[in-house]
Amino acid sequence: MDNDTLSKKKVAITKDSEAFLKKYLNNSSPTGFEAAGQKLWLEYIKPYIDDWKLDNYGTAYGIINPGKDFKVVIEGHADEISWFVHYISDEGYINVIRNGGSDHLIAPSKRVNIHTKKGIVKGIFGWPAIHTRKGDDAKLVPTVENIFIDVGAKNKKEVEAMGIHVGCVITYEDEMIVLNDRYYVGRALDNRIGGFCIAEVAKLLHKNKIELPYTLYIVNSVQEEIGLRGAEMIANSIKPDVAIVTDVTHDTYTPLVNKKKIGDVKSGKGPSVTYAPAVHNKLLNLIIDTAEKNKIPLQREVASRRTGTDTDAFAYSNGGVPSALISLPLKYMHTTVEMAHKDDVKSVIQLIFETLLSIDYKHDFKYF
Repeated sequence: MDNDTLSKKKVAITKDSEAFLKKYLNNSSPTGFEAAGQKLWLEYIKPYIDDWKLDNYGTAYGIINPGKDFKVVIEGHADEISWFVHYISDEGYINVIRNGGSDHLIAPSKRVNIHTKKGIVKGIFGWPAIHTRKGDDAKLVPTVENIFIDVGAKNKKEVEAMGIHVGCVITYEDEMIVLNDRYYVGRALDNRIGGFCIAEVAKLLHKNKIELPYTLYIVNSVQEEIGLRGAEMIANSIKPDVAIVTDVTHDTYTPLVNKKKIGDVKSGKGPSVTYAPAVHNKLLNLIIDTAEKNKIPLQREVASRRTGTDTDAFAYSNGGVPSALISLPLKYMHTTVEMAHKDDVKSVIQLIFETLLSIDYKHDFKYF
């Protein structure tokens, strides 16, 4: 099957792929503690790659067609936002600090998993009942300083006997569902859904016996949520010639979001590409042309300085790597009910796949 024929085919997400996605999303991979999720991801992509590697901080990547002197990266990040145990009171309540951009406003009444050497300890974010909040107390709102976890302990000693200590990481227990047969919903779609998309690209390349003229690295980076650190490290290790990053972006059609401030992006209308100084114009235009050629719906947005994604880390490494960002519209980012439209997920996969077919060996990305 030639590439032109392939381009006319639409991506389908199989039952096996969706089963992996559910398992992958339901697993915990907090920033700095991504190993369990990386193992799942690697096991899934191993049949579709020629080799794989793991760096010292846990970034995992598969390699297709190794040994070429032109290297292309497709990338997502593996980590999810979470909390750290910060303080345990004498009465046995736990105060927290953020690990990444966790939203304190959604914490009260959430169930949590506290990760210890003894295993998972269950807990909940408590909150004073509405009946008790009278007068000035009616103005009480959640802050990082006042939210707390209750594990049902009578005192600090009992908490510590459970294996809980300062530094234990905390994740929400919410798991993936499919809403109205249209949306994937759950925690940590940001950005394990990106890791899923690039894994599906590897699967498509293998299934269709595509022989790329370059070496492809399928990279699942760690520690994006605290400053793009995993991408920064792996960019310096791989030294790619081109990088295509996938992450999530905001669906701005949800209530209370200002489109004029945040951008005009809607779930179900396709991936979004970003214009920004870090985004290489020739690579971006190649992606846009590829979308138009293959009738893949596309949206546009702008970042005035940095994209805030791993695109920035790749772009500004190794003397400048032509980099671009393909984003998946997402509702309710950094909550436990992040929502992504199935059609958009399929379109992200197809757009990355088709773009890879459009990149030549030693593709010249210089502006003139």
